[in-house]
Amino acid sequence: MRQGRLALGLALLVLGGCGGSGSDATTGPATAKDVRSALEARLGGRKLSYRWVVCVPTKRSFAGRLIFRCNVNFGEPHIVRYCATLAEGRLVTNGEQPDMRCGREAG
Repeated sequence: MRQGRLALGLALLVLGGCGGSGSDATTGPATAKDVRSALEARLGGRKLSYRWVVCVPTKRSFAGRLIFRCNVNFGEPHIVRYCATLAEGRLVTNGEQPDMRCGREAG
């Protein structure tokens, strides 16, 4: 009985270690909607007032994850561009990672 539990535990450890690179094993690859929602949550958490957020995928990646270019309208004519991605479900932007660049292309 003890050997059976040990074998089951080892099997679960091995299976738990498998996952795709560049995406989160539990959530899959990030989408523009996911990144926009995370950015909106961060802006709201910091009590920043904005009118809209638009995120589009780029052809670039950072640490194996797709980068999105997000434009945030803080009120005419103040639009700020963020380069952003999700890492383990957490928003990462070019503010935290200055090496992250999203370029000018949209897709």
